[in-house]
Amino acid sequence: MSSRAKGARGELEAAALLVQLGFSARRTVQYNGLAGGADLETSCKGVHFEVKRTERLSPYLFMDQAIRDSAKRGEIPCLLMRSNNRPWLVTIRAGDLHEFVARVQASARLQPFDGPEAQ
Repeated sequence: MSSRAKGARGELEAAALLVQLGFSARRTVQYNGLAGGADLETSCKGVHFEVKRTERLSPYLFMDQAIRDSAKRGEIPCLLMRSNNRPWLVTIRAGDLHEFVARVQASARLQPFDGPEAQ
């Protein structure tokens, strides 16, 4: 399987996970084709989700990318990552914890975006 296909599959899995957790979520690239944005569009406003599905996890390297991309929109970077046969991990910077929780709680009161979920 190509790395691109594995990445797309990982993004679909991560979107499905967020839907199971009560968020609306879908892959960004398949809808707008833009690179450099968040991997997922979600109902969790103000949070930038970066998805990594790889055997060799490099959380600081992955988080650096999420930080760069999230800074463009003033969002909290959140990393969703997993290896084969392992559960999803959610990584945020400790200093972002309070703001992350506040944004998640505020988003729970918002209407989900229009469109198919977890696509």
